[in-house]
Amino acid sequence: MKKWVWLFVMALVLFTISACSDSSSGEGDEIIIGGIFSASGPAAPLGKGEMDTVKMLVDKVNEDGGIDGKKIKLISYDDKSDQNEAVLSMKKLIEQEKVHAVIGGTISGNTLAMIPLAEKSEIPFISLAASKQIHNPDDKSSRKWVFKTAQGDDVVIPKVLQYLKDEGLTKIAWLNVANAYGTSGHTEFAAMAKEYGIEAVVEEEFEATVTDAKAMLTRVKKEKPQAVVVWGTAQESAVITKNIRQIGIDVPIINSHGIGTKQFIELAGAEAEGIIFPIGRLLVADQLSDDDKQKEKLLTYQKDYEAEFNAPPSTFGGHSWDAFYLLLEAIKKANGTDPEKVRDALEKDTGGFVGISGVFNINEKDHNGLSKDSLVMVKIKDGGWVINE
Repeated sequence: MKKWVWLFVMALVLFTISACSDSSSGEGDEIIIGGIFSASGPAAPLGKGEMDTVKMLVDKVNEDGGIDGKKIKLISYDDKSDQNEAVLSMKKLIEQEKVHAVIGGTISGNTLAMIPLAEKSEIPFISLAASKQIHNPDDKSSRKWVFKTAQGDDVVIPKVLQYLKDEGLTKIAWLNVANAYGTSGHTEFAAMAKEYGIEAVVEEEFEATVTDAKAMLTRVKKEKPQAVVVWGTAQESAVITKNIRQIGIDVPIINSHGIGTKQFIELAGAEAEGIIFPIGRLLVADQLSDDDKQKEKLLTYQKDYEAEFNAPPSTFGGHSWDAFYLLLEAIKKANGTDPEKVRDALEKDTGGFVGISGVFNINEKDHNGLSKDSLVMVKIKDGGWVINE
C-alpha cells in the first residue's frame, strides 16, 4: 500500500515540475498573440482592415489545426488612433495577458510610443507603420525586438523622387501632415531631393484633423509649383487633395502610400481622379504578369478577404498579413514561443519571404527588409487603380 502511495506522490511531483517548466519557458497549450490597431478614429481607414485581416488569419490557422497542435489566441485592442491608448494597450498585453508577441501600431506615432515597452519587456513587436524611425532611428536607440512590414520613408521617398525626375517635375510643393508619419517623410525628402534634382519651392504642414486647408493652399498656389506632393494618410489627404482642386491648382498631385485604400477615393470623390502615388502591388494584383512572385498570394488574399468581409482588402491589411505570417514562420523555426529564439528567427530566417507588401529580406541591419522594388506607381482612374506605366 505504501509503495503505491509513494509512486503516486512521485508522479504528482514530476507532473508539477513539468507544468512549472512549461510555464517558466513561456510554453503552454496556446500561442498568445497581441494586436493593437487603430480600428476607429482618424486612422480607421488603415487600422480596421489590419485588425480584420489578423482575426481572419487566426481563425483560418486554428481551423487547420494551429501550429504544431497549438491553437492561437489573439487578444486585440483598438487604440482609437490615440497614442496614450496604444501605450496602455501594449502595457496590458505584456503585463496582464502575457502575450508571446505583438502585432500592430497602425500609425507611426503610436508605434514609436510603444517601442520602449517592447524593448524593455524583450518580446517581438512587429509594427505595421511606415516611419523609418521605427526600425532605424536617427538616435541609434535599441530596436533589437522591433520589426516592421510597411515600406519605410527611406524606401518610398526615392520612388517618388525618381518619378518626379523622370516626369521633369523639378519644382514642387511639399505638404505633409504634422505627425510622426508626415515629419519622417519630410526628413527623408529633404535629405534626398537634391540628389534627384528636385526642389521644394514651398513647404507646408497640415493637421491630421484638417477640415479646410484653402488658406494654406492659397500660399502654395502663389509659388506656381509644377506638382504638389501630399504626405499623409487617407482622411486628411483627401481633404487636402479636394482643396487643391477647389482653389484651381491644376498640376499633377502625387500622394504618399498612406492613401492606399478605397476610403480615400470615397472621401476625395471626383478630385481623386488622376492622383498618382507609390504603393505595394496588392491594389493592382490582377494587372501583374503571371510570373510576378507575389501575384498568387495577392490574389488569394483578395479572394479570402472579400469572401469574409464583402469588401476589398487594403494594402494596410496586407501589412498585418505579412506580420502575422512572418511571426508564424518564426515560431515554427524556433520550435516554440521562446522570445529570443523567435526574435532570432525573424532576423535571420526570413530571406526571400514572399508577402503582400513585397519580398522580405530582413537581416541584422534591416528589420524591414523591403526595397523600392516592392513599390509600383499607381494612378487612380474611374474610381479604381491602374499601374502608371
